[in-house]
Amino acid sequence: MTVQLPPVAVRTGEGRALASPTGDRITIKLGTGDTAGVLSAVEIVNSPSSGPPRHIHRREDELWWVLEGHYRFEVGETLVELEPGGMAFGPRDVAHAFVNVGDAPGRLLVITTPGGLEQFFERSAELRATTADPQQLADLGLAHGIDFIGPPL
Repeated sequence: MTVQLPPVAVRTGEGRALASPTGDRITIKLGTGDTAGVLSAVEIVNSPSSGPPRHIHRREDELWWVLEGHYRFEVGETLVELEPGGMAFGPRDVAHAFVNVGDAPGRLLVITTPGGLEQFFERSAELRATTADPQQLADLGLAHGIDFIGPPL
């Protein structure tokens, strides 16, 4: 049986804004509840030289679309630099990281499938508000199928 999902539109400036685990800004544009778990979409604004540590998603495939700025992505053994309009794909179970290598804030649209990654960001924002303990963030990651395995790029 196929479930018909209602259309969803998110206007400029809409979405739920949160602090990212790196202290940057994440805006949840579409979450699991909007898509019945098909995908999640978040906008990430990174300061210069900022990005997550190397990690592996055990549940999601991840697509990054550079909206503003200049980024370096490492996915498995592949290293690539992208500017606005560039896109990279990270399949689940492959180590990856990215960093804003530009001089100004950069902005990414990140789409994951299946949905659910926004739940990690919601919980990490709550955790960040009470502690900066990296082990608690690592434990939270594991609870959401994310293994943090190394330093940022």
